Amino acid sequence: MTTTELLLRAGATAHGRYAVDVTAERAGWRFTGLKVLTLAAGESEEIATGDDEALVLPLRGGCTVEVKGRVVELAGRPDVFAAVTDHLYLPLGTTARVTSADGATLAVPTSRARRRLPVSYQPADRVRTELRGAGQASRQVNNYALANELETDHLLVCEVLTPAGNWSSYPPHKHDEHTADERELEEIYYFEVRPGPGGPGFAFHRTYGTAQRPLELTAEVRSGDVVLTPHGYHGPSMAAPGYDLYYLNVMAGPAEDRAWMMTDDPAHAWVRGTWDAQELDPRLPMTRPVEREARP
Repeated sequence: MTTTELLLRAGATAHGRYAVDVTAERAGWRFTGLKVLTLAAGESEEIATGDDEALVLPLRGGCTVEVKGRVVELAGRPDVFAAVTDHLYLPLGTTARVTSADGATLAVPTSRARRRLPVSYQPADRVRTELRGAGQASRQVNNYALANELETDHLLVCEVLTPAGNWSSYPPHKHDEHTADERELEEIYYFEVRPGPGGPGFAFHRTYGTAQRPLELTAEVRSGDVVLTPHGYHGPSMAAPGYDLYYLNVMAGPAEDRAWMMTDDPAHAWVRGTWDAQELDPRLPMTRPVEREARP
C-alpha cells in the first residue's frame, strides 16, 4: 500500500455529518472500520450497524441513543484531553438514533461480527486505565473494548494519551500473524493533537513492514488524520514538544479469542529493559472520569 492509502488526511473520507468514514472495504481489509459523526445542537443521525458491531464513543459532548425501545444517555466529556467517557455497545443488525442536545463529536468504531450480543452501556468509571512505559516513553491507555468487562465479538478499542515530547506505540510492534505470541489484527489510528497558544499542533507517526511484506509510512499527523495499519511494525507515535497527542485505536481480526497480542521489533525490544530505572512521567494520568454534579 502507498502512503496515500495508509494515511488519510482529515476530511479525505468526510461526507454529510461524518468527518471520517472508513469501512473495511475502503481500507481494503476484512474487519475493521471507523466513523466520526459530528452533530450540531439538536441534530440526530440514524446508525445502522448491518454486518458490524459498533461502539458509540463520545470524543466531545454527549448524546442520547434510542435503541431497541430504550433511551440511553451518554454524558460524554468536554474533549478527549479532559476525561474518559461512558460509551455504548451496539451489536450487529441494530438500528439506533443518536441525538445531541448541545452538539457532539462521536467516534463509531466498528468490526465485522458473527455473534449478536446485547446492547451494553458502559459508564466512564468502568474504563480501565493503564499507565505504560517510563520516562519519555510514558503514556496513558484507556481501554473501552479491550481487556475489560465489555464483551464484543471481534472489536477491540482503546485510546492513548501521550504528553507533549513523549513517544508512544513504542518500541515498534506488530500483530499481523497468528502465533503463540501474536494475533492477526488490523488497526486504525485516529489522531487528535491539543492545540497550543499559536494554533493547531502536530505529531509524527511511523509504520514499516518486513522484508517479506514491505510497507513504509513516516509522516506528520494532525487532528482528524487517520492511519491504516494492515500489517507490519507500527510506532513510534511522537508527540512534538508543546503538543499533547491523542489517538483512538480500533482493532479487529479473525481470531475468536479477542486477544491483543503483539511482538516487538527485535532490534528495539531492549528498550523495555531500561524502563525499570526510569520514573513514570508525572503528567500522567492525563484523564479520569469526569466529575459531575449529583442529580436531585
